[in-house]
Amino acid sequence: MEPKIGAHVSISGGFVKVLDREEKLGGNCGQVFVHSPRVWSFGDLTDEEAEEFRKEYKNRGWGPILVHSNYLINLATPKPDLFKKSVETLKEELKRAGKLDMEYVVFHPGSHTGSGVEKGIQSIVQGLNMVKDTIPEDTKLLLENTAGKGTSLGKDAEQLEKMIEQSELTFEETGICLDTCHAFSAGYNIHNKEGLNKFIDDFDSRVGWENVKAIHLNDSKHPQGSEKDEHEHIGEGEIGEKGMKQIVNHPKIKEKPLVLETPVDKEKGYKENIEEVKKLLDR
Repeated sequence: MEPKIGAHVSISGGFVKVLDREEKLGGNCGQVFVHSPRVWSFGDLTDEEAEEFRKEYKNRGWGPILVHSNYLINLATPKPDLFKKSVETLKEELKRAGKLDMEYVVFHPGSHTGSGVEKGIQSIVQGLNMVKDTIPEDTKLLLENTAGKGTSLGKDAEQLEKMIEQSELTFEETGICLDTCHAFSAGYNIHNKEGLNKFIDDFDSRVGWENVKAIHLNDSKHPQGSEKDEHEHIGEGEIGEKGMKQIVNHPKIKEKPLVLETPVDKEKGYKENIEEVKKLLDR
């Protein structure tokens, strides 16, 4: 089976252009924001634009295209106004994903900002319950693991398991997206074989590996356990070329969509990083 590799691309000019952008990078899956990631407001999405995208997306015969949620969303917050905005924004993103036939909406669970881990998790559980009825039939809401800096929640399988287990959502509606940079920065020793297998076993035993629906494939600018979320080009960070090669060739990871969120700078962008992943893959 051809590996699924892609990157996060812009929706500038309309959603249908996402597909051409992805293919120009050498991708066959990918990720988008359905509105600006740093504001609460949404632009127009007409029925005609959505229909055009759905038709062309089906014609391409590849995917999935993930929706990455707004950066402002924080379901763990103790602030009522921010919690309300977060829930309403996540609901609208889920509606748009359904309208576009996009299979997954990925979001960061949030930061408790001082209220404590348990209260933060309970707030996330409440938020998940509130968006449950908005999740489209063919779309799943994916919780993403975090690097764990400060008061952010979701740095390990145990915390993510609690969020899902204590909510009303089932695995028909939800799942997990794993970020390799976040996992490494959170302390998982994924750059060697034994540590990578332990990482996979941890998620398999707690949430079921079949419920891990996508991988954000990123190297890390910072050392293992740093809790710093800063992505690096594939093979050029602290995970390194050897570690990334091991990750992309692990049979339980290479079966998942691999979506890059690596830097875009003067030297390299997504196209070069996708090419690097393909070079690392054992054929």
